[in-house]
Amino acid sequence: MISLLARIFIKNGEDISSPRVRQAYGILCGTMGIVLNILLFIGKFLAGIISNSIAVTADAFNNLSDAGSSLITLIGFKMAGQKPDPDHPFVHGRIEYLSGLLVSVAILIMAFELARSSIGKIIHPQPIDFSPVTIIILVVSIGVKIYMFLYNKSISQKIDSAAMNATAMDSLSDTMATTVVLIATLAGAFTGLKIDGYCGILVALFIFYAGYCAAKETISPLLGQPPHPEFVKNVETIVMSYEYVLGIHDMIVHDYGPGRVMLSLHAEVPADGDILTLHDMIDNIEHRLHDELHCDAVIHMDPVLTADEQTNSLKSQIGDILSAAYPEIRFHDFRIVKGPTHTNIIFDIVVPFHYKNSDDEITNYLKREIHRIDESYIAVIQVDKAYNANAL
Repeated sequence: MISLLARIFIKNGEDISSPRVRQAYGILCGTMGIVLNILLFIGKFLAGIISNSIAVTADAFNNLSDAGSSLITLIGFKMAGQKPDPDHPFVHGRIEYLSGLLVSVAILIMAFELARSSIGKIIHPQPIDFSPVTIIILVVSIGVKIYMFLYNKSISQKIDSAAMNATAMDSLSDTMATTVVLIATLAGAFTGLKIDGYCGILVALFIFYAGYCAAKETISPLLGQPPHPEFVKNVETIVMSYEYVLGIHDMIVHDYGPGRVMLSLHAEVPADGDILTLHDMIDNIEHRLHDELHCDAVIHMDPVLTADEQTNSLKSQIGDILSAAYPEIRFHDFRIVKGPTHTNIIFDIVVPFHYKNSDDEITNYLKREIHRIDESYIAVIQVDKAYNANAL
């Protein structure tokens, strides 16, 4: 159903890197969630009145609150698509993360309320009403919620949306809650056992875990998480495809919401190249990154000596020393500054966060090894941190 509606209402639906397409998917899923949850509420509420079942009636109002969660998702995607303004020059994309966080909080509140009511049922067990209508409504509800979980999960993976994933977890939590109502109803009808309270505790724990995972997934991009390795690889592939780019490093990605990314990087270019030609190439790269990856890029040119034999030889030696002792560490911006009494060997190294060796330990080791090559060599080393998965 969702796939059919997407083909009908979403133009260029496969261009998921486009903010407009992402917004369309979010609005479509949010609207579908509102409609289905309201229909479930009406069906369960009527069934609860007919069968005189408090459990079914309570589950009906749970679906009504789920319609509110879907409304939050819809509003979140709608607001995230607003144009930039003087107060928000980097647009409003992070509202999508906030809407996902609100849904996650709703899941956690549901888990708390379910645990509290379940403890009450354990202390004061009550018989559960049973009727064929109740069973049919609950089974249909479970089927609908499983469908909602599947399409929300599928869309969340398709457009890489934490908010949609939180909505999917909400649907899965509802599926578990309604399943417990069904099991408890059947157990009470055929065995006389009053196990709904104990089942409710187990489901509350599951729902709490789902809410915690969903909240973590929405909080992480708000705090500033590293970019996806695939995005970094695509950037590297595009930039390195140009003839005069010798290497890239110091890539930093700023995420202002899905499809609203700003990045900066350093591109190594031949020091003896024509400055106008190189500048034109950098402009073309920035435009291409914008068109293909929907990001705004700022690229700094680093001139590199390519014809100096001493520089190339020493760079190769230091590369061997570094790879032998610390294979995870990469280096760049290598240059030599000669003086009357000593020669400065200047370069940067990229050290991953939480690396087993300290920065001082690494730099002191490299300084000693470089000094052994020639006593006049003095290493000047700048330590950078790996801001992305590939540590460029």
